[in-house]
Amino acid sequence: MLASPLPDSLDALLDGALRPGGLRALFQPIVRLEDRQVVAHEGLMRHAHADMSPLRLLDRARTAGRLGELETHAARTLAQAFDFDRGGRLLVNLSAHAILQGALRPQQVIESLQSAGRDLSRFVIEITERDIVEDVGRLADALGYLRAAGIRIALDDFGNGHSNFELWHELGPEYVKIDRYLIHEIAQSPGRLSIVRALVQVADSLGTDLIAEGVERLQDLAIIQDLGIRFAQGYLLGRPSSVVSDTAPEEIRQATREKLPVWPLDGRRSAFPKVTAAHLLIEAPSIDDQASNFEAEQLFRQHPQLPALPVIDHDGRPQGLINRRVFNERMAVPFARELLGRKPCIQLMHASPIMADVGQSIDAMSEILLGEDQRYLSDGFIITRDGRYAGVGTGEALVRRVTELRIEAARYANPLTLLPGNIPIAEHIARLIEARQSFMAAYCDLNHFKPYNDQYGYFRGDRMIRLVASTLVKHAEPRWDFVGHVGGDDFVVLFQSDDWERRCQEMVGEFNTASRALFDEADVARGVLEGEDRAGRYATFPLTTLTIGVAPVEPGRFSTAEEVASQAAAAKRRAKRLNLGLHILDAVDAAS
Repeated sequence: MLASPLPDSLDALLDGALRPGGLRALFQPIVRLEDRQVVAHEGLMRHAHADMSPLRLLDRARTAGRLGELETHAARTLAQAFDFDRGGRLLVNLSAHAILQGALRPQQVIESLQSAGRDLSRFVIEITERDIVEDVGRLADALGYLRAAGIRIALDDFGNGHSNFELWHELGPEYVKIDRYLIHEIAQSPGRLSIVRALVQVADSLGTDLIAEGVERLQDLAIIQDLGIRFAQGYLLGRPSSVVSDTAPEEIRQATREKLPVWPLDGRRSAFPKVTAAHLLIEAPSIDDQASNFEAEQLFRQHPQLPALPVIDHDGRPQGLINRRVFNERMAVPFARELLGRKPCIQLMHASPIMADVGQSIDAMSEILLGEDQRYLSDGFIITRDGRYAGVGTGEALVRRVTELRIEAARYANPLTLLPGNIPIAEHIARLIEARQSFMAAYCDLNHFKPYNDQYGYFRGDRMIRLVASTLVKHAEPRWDFVGHVGGDDFVVLFQSDDWERRCQEMVGEFNTASRALFDEADVARGVLEGEDRAGRYATFPLTTLTIGVAPVEPGRFSTAEEVASQAAAAKRRAKRLNLGLHILDAVDAAS
């Protein structure tokens, strides 16, 4: 085992690192999860001539009072080595300690980054802190100079060390990086999942994008993506390298999971972050900014439903919107067509249209509804992809979708059983379909529940419903099998377990046995309930039992959750007709 370097040798290594060429640059990709694209890299410094921990080098520089010098040198090295044409944005680490001690002034940082000759908006400063920040206000003030220059701010290692909510709230970073501790094995940790879910909610309210660090497993990647975290970093997505990555690993881009993890009920989140401007996008014609008003008039005639016409430049970047009503009124003025017809259409456009990127969440877009600028009601808004025109959205669609999502959030869980309701059931089916997962859709229903409810009352009826819920949950595999409550005595289980048939049989058998305790002894002894049928005549009814109908779902067979639900309901109806506790729909059943 090699002895640790003596202090004077550490100083020599520090001196070497501060010389030109004394540091080498590595870059680790950051991937946008919605499309698996590399959009940024974190720059990592390494000693060029020694196998030495960068943290140890930083500690030595701090002790020697040279931390600002080292970090400035590292920032310059990273900026000059980075391939901006392929690598997206560059994240550079700076310590809060150096900034607060005056060892690192904002202008030094700006000059270091400007040495690369790139727009400063391409940089993100990651604020790292291994000690408690006692004067957050001073730090926020210093970072304000960087922001004024166009640099964005990220808070590093949140959930470990000294990154805390005070820093997050006072600094208002554009990005917060969730520490590896919270991300690694999150698929197996309800505690980590609950914490990260809370962080997602905070990020939503503060307008912060989250970056999940330390992603090393596909199942963890699936969890964080479902939570709505947009960006991720880790060995699974790419290791640090001297060469930037312009694509995510093939394994990630083509990943097909054998099973899709199921989230605990309290680990799910609002649907808002999952619905973006892309879901409102309408493909609509645009017009070149060099075109004439006559050409704009012709497009409006060809597309009578178009409320406004986007104007774009030769690179496809939006320049404005021509409102149909305003345009027609201007052109209807006497002699206007003669005077304006051949003039550039930009003369009649609104040069500051409301715009949204395809990845912008509906939650963020809902702020448009609260603003003073209400042009979206008549003009709609432009939707862009990477800054270029992609389509339009209408104000009516935005209002309708925001309203629907708020209703969905209020109806998310069944109040009696606390199991997911119709919306999360449909969402989970859609996830399975989109991931091309094979699964079994089971529809569970009680036989003769109405006579029971009529005779014993709603209180005992609720106890029986809760018994169904607890029985299904008990025999489902929580990692892979999703249990939902449609309403009343209707339940759905979406099985990915290989032994799903055995589980269904156990569900039916256990419920039918346990439910006897919910009947009066006399009714159990008779084996029937006495009561009135729908016509008011005396009748007897069998004791309540559980029926499960199962529909196999193979990749490509169904395209919507509604189709799957209908097929599962058909399996349940056939099971009841055949008086079976369990029936599996086959091809003949499906066609009938």
